[in-house]
Amino acid sequence: MNEFIVIIPSRLSSTRLKEKALLDLNGKSLIERVYLRAIQSNAKKVFIATDSKKIEDHVKKFSPNVILTSKDHESGTDRVHECAAKLDISDDMVIVNVQGDEPFIDPETINKTADIIFKNKNAFVGSACTLFNDSDFDDPNNVKVSLSDSKRAINFSRNVDQTILSDTKVKYFQHVGIYSYNYETLSTFVSLSRSKNETSENLEQLRFLDNGYDIYLEEIEELSIGIDTETDYKKALKILNENDKI
Repeated sequence: MNEFIVIIPSRLSSTRLKEKALLDLNGKSLIERVYLRAIQSNAKKVFIATDSKKIEDHVKKFSPNVILTSKDHESGTDRVHECAAKLDISDDMVIVNVQGDEPFIDPETINKTADIIFKNKNAFVGSACTLFNDSDFDDPNNVKVSLSDSKRAINFSRNVDQTILSDTKVKYFQHVGIYSYNYETLSTFVSLSRSKNETSENLEQLRFLDNGYDIYLEEIEELSIGIDTETDYKKALKILNENDKI
């Protein structure tokens, strides 16, 4: 049976939106809404990994599956790894790393990302992408990924000159920040030094490519809304107000 778990990294401090994990979204916190979406996937279990006792205490009100991790991690991936290590899972257990700021993540996106590892023997890492809206392409916060015909990631970049696109056959998609891998791959990844391209682009996934780990992506139809700013927060509230069942 193709079993996987979900780990949601969640830290208290946030540069652009104070303590955003605990923001109220129509009676439920941001982190609770991410958790509630994740448990609708096919995951065997869903865990929240946090650096904050405040978040831990809050999560325990709706789930016992919370792991307190170090405050010193540089990334969510490092936090996910510590959580997985504390769970004492097997090397071949598949983990889906779901960002803790996406209250509308589609559970099917989680399933599809996990399935990449189960169905593609060449995939060390699974992820997702979607078609760009033209107005979003130039935003460096929207990461671009180019794919081979087999949906293998060729490159990730924050900035791509649109004038070059018309002269090439390369098609760029918007990368969705969700990852799947087994525990062995994750453990190896966090032991590697940051690569040159990763540092230049400030994109962690380039460390995988620079060290020979192939990433395969599944195209999804709709991009989930992440909450990074006050504007994002207001947009999420509007969506919830218009959709009482969410």
